[in-house]
This record gives sequence, structure tokens and C-alpha cells, in this order.
Amino acid sequence: MTRPHAYFAGTGRGVPAKIMTNDDFAAIGIETNDEWIVSRTGIRQRYIAGPNDSTCSMAATAARQAMKRAGVVEGELDAIVLSTATADRLLPATAVDLQAELGASRSAAFDIGAACAGFIFAASVGEGLIATGNAETVLIVGSERMSSIIDWKDRSTCVLFGDGAGAAVLKRVPAKRSLKPAGILSTYMRSDGTLADLLYRPAGGAAIPFSEAVLADRSYLVRMAGREVFKHAVRSMADATDRALDIAKLTPHDIDLLIPHQANIRIIEATAKHANLSMDKVYVNVDRYGNTSSASVAIALDEAIECGRLQPGQTVMLVAFGAGFTWASMVLRV
Repeated sequence: MTRPHAYFAGTGRGVPAKIMTNDDFAAIGIETNDEWIVSRTGIRQRYIAGPNDSTCSMAATAARQAMKRAGVVEGELDAIVLSTATADRLLPATAVDLQAELGASRSAAFDIGAACAGFIFAASVGEGLIATGNAETVLIVGSERMSSIIDWKDRSTCVLFGDGAGAAVLKRVPAKRSLKPAGILSTYMRSDGTLADLLYRPAGGAAIPFSEAVLADRSYLVRMAGREVFKHAVRSMADATDRALDIAKLTPHDIDLLIPHQANIRIIEATAKHANLSMDKVYVNVDRYGNTSSASVAIALDEAIECGRLQPGQTVMLVAFGAGFTWASMVLRV
């Protein structure tokens, strides 16, 4: 294991005020109930954006909190890397809107698209910028307004997702030597585009632009083959946990906490079982947030630190799977 180049100096999150419980679906004509949703997903509620909640505004809330905890001001940011599947507009990137909102005038800012694995992808990019000497301080963000791309007439998808943002500030590990330096110990990223049509939005891009026909048939909204996605998610997250441990030269015994993508409690349980970790070493908040896509791992990481589940010196593994398909993992010492 080589010495870490970057560490997480501070984290934050931003979620809308509105909470939608499982019981609220009846009011919009969805034939479901709390028992049905909880038994299949573990989700009890999720946060839903209001008219004043944008992908950028939630990202800004999370970013300011992370920057405050890291002791960083906007002028110190060298780069902003933002993952989202729900950009506020198609051009320019949401990251530059966030840059303007924060007043981080000297930073480079750009989006990446890796869906639910996006925060780990963004962290890997941020680490690379620091390792190559192109940055000292990088803001990474996962922010999603999933409620804007969900078909609210489709029971199989609309109960799964929520809105929110999570952020972290990455800084260069000081040159001072330490036997157990804090920082990123390993990263792993993979994709398989041959499976893209199992979880995707058919229209709304340059190939099939928005039109009256597209709007009428709602083909710009998320489509998902649930059973197939579940199968590949379990398999890919198992691969990601194995590889992250191998690269870091660690064993499951060395992991103090596992923070998986919060999509479905059954996937989380399967991932923990494969990693040989008991559920008391797994952070779960899917019951309160639902699937917030690329914000998921970031929100959970921030909560775990805030509530004391993660203490300085402990080792955590992040793992996620998303549309693309993409999957990624990261081991870090806090």
C-alpha cells in the first residue's frame, strides 16, 4: 500500500425540507402501501425537492458545510468535481453554477456522469488531481433532484428515489510521516456499457431530443428492469468490495465501517454478507432517504461522521453501483 495522496478534510449534506412517507403515495394515485415498499426495499420515507430546491442549491448547502468543517474558504478551492444525473440545465455544467454560487472564482469546475457510483468516481478524480500536483484542495459533490426525472405513475420506480446532496473537501496529505496516515488507501472503478438499457432514460438527449411526442409518452423519464438491475448490483458491489480490499492490502477485519450505496436494503445485506461484515458494521440510512443516486454515499458518510459511527483513525469502505452500469469502491482512513 502506497502512502495516501489525499484525505477527506470535511463533509457535508443538503436535503430538502419536504419529507414524503410511503403512506403519501396513495394521495397521488399510486396503488401501494408502507408494508409493500418496506418489505421490498427497506425505504420508509424520502426527501423531495420543492420549487426552490435545485441540484445546485442542494449542492451549495452541502458544499458550504463541508468547507466549514474542513476550514477551507472558497478562494482555496482548486477544483470542483460534481456528479449528477439531474443537471439543472443541459449546458453549462452544474459545477460551474455551483462555483458561481460559492464564489470560488479560481477553481476549475466540471461535472461527471456516473449515476449512483458518481461520488466515488468524483473522489477518485479529485485524488488524481491532487496526486499529479494539479490541485491542493478539491471539492467533490454528489447532488441529485431525482424527483424531476421519475415517472410518478410508475410504482416500480417512483417509490425508490429521493433528492439531496452530499459533499466533501479533499486535501493533500501533509508531508509529515505517520505510521497510519489518514487518507484514501485504495480506489476501484469499473463500467459495463453493454448493460446500459437496463437502467436509463430513453429520450431527452441530443440523439432523441425533447418533443411533444417525448413529453406525451414520458420517455424522458427513468426506465428500469428491476430484477436484472438487482442481480447485477449485487454481483458488481461484491466485485468492488473485493478489489478495494485487495488494492489496499487489507482484510474485512481491518474495516471499521462499510458505507454502501443506499438503494435497497436487500442489496446492502448481500454486499455486507459477501464482504464478511456483520450488519452492525454497516451504515444504513436508506429507510430515511431512499435512493439519492450519486448523493447517496456522500450523505451516508457525512451522517456517519456526524453521529460518531466513524471516529478519527478508523477505516471505512465506500461502495456503490449505478446506471451505466458503473460500480466503484474506495477505502479510506478518517
